[in-house]
Amino acid sequence: MASAFKLLFAVSLFTLLLRFCRGSIVGVCYGRNADDLPTPDKVVELIKLHNIKYVRIYDSNIQVLKAFANTGVELMVAVPNSDLLAFSQFQSNADSWLKNSILPYYPATMITYITVGLEVTESPNNASALVVPAMHNVLTALKKAGLHKRIKVSSTHSLGVLSRSFPPSAGAFNSSHASFLKPMLEFLAENQSPFMIDLYPYYAYRDSPQKVSLDYALFESSSEVIDPNTGLLYTNMFDAQIDALYFALMALNFKTIKVMVTETGWPSKGSPKEKGATPDNAQTYNTNLIRHVLNDTGTPAKPGEELDVYIFSLFNENRKPGLESERNWGLFYPDKTSIYNLDFTGKGVLDMTNSTDGSKNGTTWCIASSKASEADLQNAIDWACGPGNVDCSAIQPSQPCFEPDNLASHASFAFNSYYQQNGASDVACSFGGKGVKVDKDPSYDNCIYLTAGGINKTASSNMTATANTSSSAHTDVCSWICVFLLTTLIAVILNTGNVFHVSF
Repeated sequence: MASAFKLLFAVSLFTLLLRFCRGSIVGVCYGRNADDLPTPDKVVELIKLHNIKYVRIYDSNIQVLKAFANTGVELMVAVPNSDLLAFSQFQSNADSWLKNSILPYYPATMITYITVGLEVTESPNNASALVVPAMHNVLTALKKAGLHKRIKVSSTHSLGVLSRSFPPSAGAFNSSHASFLKPMLEFLAENQSPFMIDLYPYYAYRDSPQKVSLDYALFESSSEVIDPNTGLLYTNMFDAQIDALYFALMALNFKTIKVMVTETGWPSKGSPKEKGATPDNAQTYNTNLIRHVLNDTGTPAKPGEELDVYIFSLFNENRKPGLESERNWGLFYPDKTSIYNLDFTGKGVLDMTNSTDGSKNGTTWCIASSKASEADLQNAIDWACGPGNVDCSAIQPSQPCFEPDNLASHASFAFNSYYQQNGASDVACSFGGKGVKVDKDPSYDNCIYLTAGGINKTASSNMTATANTSSSAHTDVCSWICVFLLTTLIAVILNTGNVFHVSF
């Protein structure tokens, strides 16, 4: 009996530690409101090809659930708004749904979340009063099956659930939703479920371009927005929106609820008045988003806080109503070809190339403009070497690119590193007009500038690629502890007699 207890304790502790060590994740939303989409099994092949490990769907379609069996992909399924009435009225409806639509495919299909309702406060027929009762019934069904610890229940919301989001510290929930939100938040806190939010900095920019700059929306800003109440500095709209939600939660004394972003992204095409909807901007936003999230930098109000994010959407969906952009949020066309390139690892590792004359092979570099002021260059360097995730160790004293010791030279190295690591796109060399593209290699002596092909070993001998220090430290510590605990677990299983005694 004692051995069984020790084994159960060790397995449970190891499972919890693995969750802690996982870090932030980036998934993809798999919407199907379109014609001529690939079959679910072909979609799974595409997802595996691009090493996508987390997927959100908007129902519990049987063919989709079957296709994801034994793939290792974690799936978020949904109870749509149309089913809220039935699920809220009778426990038997939730029981039957779980029995017929989930249990036959679990755990081969790794279902980890069930969302009950989709942005109900935005729907024409406001069904918000039905959501929490439906969530309780789904949770009760999971408890009966013994799965309430493995599958979390929540509901997704739009940013419209807030009445104020700027400055972030003034974030507050809309009082008209109070009767719905209070029991919802109590449910989430009690069951350790996340508050799910759909965030779109694109709309903030599109609707208020005079107040929100494109660079700020795209994680490209070289300047900062100061929250006057807290003094916190924001370099992107995404973090500001996340923190507004955290402050709104804290204002209601819900300090333990974590936030999960269940939708975010950028359209690659729009109507004539949607000038920001371009493939370059979509690639820039999603690339910077992935790096920002996977680096575990957190937000100004929650530094180092893990954040799970799902990019919307896998495919363009041509049956969606509204402006042209509504049908162009996808990463892929229905024929599975990419609309633009996107690296889901967040590393952007590039291959080596030795060409010094870009005019011969199309290679370009990005350097500082001779017209840029020193103040602008310093701001841009600070951004590139900080939020921009460029490793600037090569321009530190005694390093290959420190001399000549001036802002123009240091900025050129930082600009080019960011430019190459972000696909050598025009947007990646903008820096608010402070960067210019050239086709002549600016490398000199032992200072080797990166190329669209890769990271030169001479310049990067002291670099850590794209991973930041805090993320690496977190990974190293977690890896060491996991190895230690796994050894202990094996000792327990083998009954070696050297089981560690834990005291509290």
